[in-house]
Parts: sequence; structure tokens; C-alpha cells
Amino acid sequence: MPKNALEVAEKEILQNVILRKVGKYTIRRCTLEDLPDVIAINWAALPEHYSDSFFEDRLRESPETFLVAESADGKIAGYIMCRVEYGFSHLRRYGLARKGHIVSVAVLEEHRRFGIGRALVEEAIKGLKQRGCSEVYLEVRVSNEPAIRLYKELDFQTSTVHHGYYRDGENAYLMSRSI
Repeated sequence: MPKNALEVAEKEILQNVILRKVGKYTIRRCTLEDLPDVIAINWAALPEHYSDSFFEDRLRESPETFLVAESADGKIAGYIMCRVEYGFSHLRRYGLARKGHIVSVAVLEEHRRFGIGRALVEEAIKGLKQRGCSEVYLEVRVSNEPAIRLYKELDFQTSTVHHGYYRDGENAYLMSRSI
């Protein structure tokens, strides 16, 4: 392959993997090799946990929306994973929609307040739009004020409250927005 064609191919690969820079962090698509770090972040940062196979399924089913934030030293600092669903709209009464569900987003505490969470959500929404979704939703603990504030800044609206949603009995807001 001529050097110029090789450079073009490498650039296309990088554009497919690296989505954005946020300060010293890179937002990129998750890989299978990243999953142990992602699972460790889930355990460290969130009270809700999933099986290893659940993470693998999300990655396989929707790689455009399973993203990680990688620090300059190559460590994974955060992640977001989503899935695509078809069902009743959270935004339109009685309508059906192809919707993106932000299943989990987490950033390690020492990497918070650098814009990583915002960038992960914004890039995941772009991936959901590529997958044909017209809206996106998520559940968030009613006590998680920083996350709620971020989602409101990103135009999410509270659709309903799920009482006793979490294993410990805490309520969750269901928040959604169109894309």
C-alpha cells in the first residue's frame, strides 16, 4: 500500500476510535481489552453492578455507544455504556420510538470535574443518533445532584420517578430528551 493510502487508512481508523479530546483525556470507543478496567470503575464508583457478560453484551451490541475516557498515561478514568431499544416513547404520548438507554456512566472520583462525564454523554448521544434513535433516556438516583445538574444542562427532562428503583430502595428519576 502506498504511504499516502496507509496514512489515510490510519487516519480513518483513529477517527473511528478516538472521538474527542477533553483536556488530558481522550474519549474513545471501548475495546474488549478495556473491560476489566471498566468493570473495576463500575465497582469503585457506583453501588449498582452488572455481570461481566452484561458489559460484553453491551459492547458487542452497541460499540458506537460504549465509550471510555483514557488519561494521558493510558489509564481508563471513566466509561459510558448504552443500548438501543424499541418501545413506548418517554417524550410522546402513545408513540413508539427507537430509543437509546444510557445504562451506566461513571468517572473515578479523582478524575471528576474535568468535563469527562459531559463528553462521554455527548459522544454517546451522537452514537445513539447514528444507530437511528430519536430519543435517549436514563435513570439517576434522586440524591445524585451533580449528575442531575449535568443531565439538565444537556437538556434532559425528568419524565417520571421510579419509586424504590435501586436495590437499597432509593428512588430514581427517569430523565429523557430527544436527539
